[in-house]
Amino acid sequence: MATVMQKIKDIEDEMARTQKNKATAHHLGLLKAKLAKLRREILAPPSKGGGGAGEGFDVTKSGDSRVGLVGFPSVGKSTLLNKLTGTFSEVASYEFTTLTCIPGVIRYRGAKIQLLDLPGIIEGAKDGKGRGRQVISTARTCNCILIVLDAIKPITHKRLIEKELEGFGIRLNATPPNLTFRRKDKGGINFNSTVATTHLDLDTVKAICGEYRIHNADISLRYDATADDLIDVIEGNRIYMPCIYVVNKIDQITLEELEILDKLPHYCPVSAHLEWNLDGLLEKVWEYLDLIRIYTKPKGMGPDYEDPVILSAKKRTIEDFCTRIHKDMLKQFKYALVWGSSVKHKPQRVGKVKV
Repeated sequence: MATVMQKIKDIEDEMARTQKNKATAHHLGLLKAKLAKLRREILAPPSKGGGGAGEGFDVTKSGDSRVGLVGFPSVGKSTLLNKLTGTFSEVASYEFTTLTCIPGVIRYRGAKIQLLDLPGIIEGAKDGKGRGRQVISTARTCNCILIVLDAIKPITHKRLIEKELEGFGIRLNATPPNLTFRRKDKGGINFNSTVATTHLDLDTVKAICGEYRIHNADISLRYDATADDLIDVIEGNRIYMPCIYVVNKIDQITLEELEILDKLPHYCPVSAHLEWNLDGLLEKVWEYLDLIRIYTKPKGMGPDYEDPVILSAKKRTIEDFCTRIHKDMLKQFKYALVWGSSVKHKPQRVGKVKV
């Protein structure tokens, strides 16, 4: 491990020394590919003989969605969990009060949202320091991340945490790169783009692919992609996740400072201790999770508004609905009657199509 860490440090130092321009793009792309491979080596799960992730981190996924609280020690994650879910997570004035993953459940708009209080991470977590591997591995299983920041020094902590999550393959508030990468048996590297490219050229693409021992592939860009985008696609293990920056302890700063923080994108100010703006946070979480509610209607009766079926807005077909209730339901499925603003008739008889 020490050897791998030294290699990573050497590459990072070389990248810091190298000027960024067209002449060095090829070299930097090669270094980034080598760095990504080394990080994958560190962050790979331990072998069967090496033990698991640790107590409290193997939390069974439950509810309609999962949200993780990530942040440095003593920023108020446990207090936030206690206030939002009623679950007890120890709170104290010293750092690393929470040493395992504490789950709780938020009931909001008919949905059950699992909230995870993760132990505080430290700088270097992406390189395996502290319990960073377990913390960020659990964060990868979430549908949304809440990065909890101290209102006294939010920008510094924000940049450090983003760097740690980026190093673990989590891309915050981003979409997958709009490029096509397809391996083939022969023909070499075929690179083309529908737009002008300023970051990638054929030599850089060949250098990156060569580092992964890929000598035959078709690569097509639909936007001005970077070397990092291409590496992400080749690695194939990146997680693209919505994220909310929860700036806690706003009762300790001035109104002028709060107005400056208000310019941050994806930001929500709260005071967990005084319970300020917790409703606003829940509203934002619902928005970022992008969930929809489907109400069932028993035959001859009115709709059941008490217990909706919760689906992701990206997966909302009749097939998804049936699977959400029970996986065997599709075997007996014939048709569904759908009410709502999107149907032409009320009710409309439909098959396995969008709700």
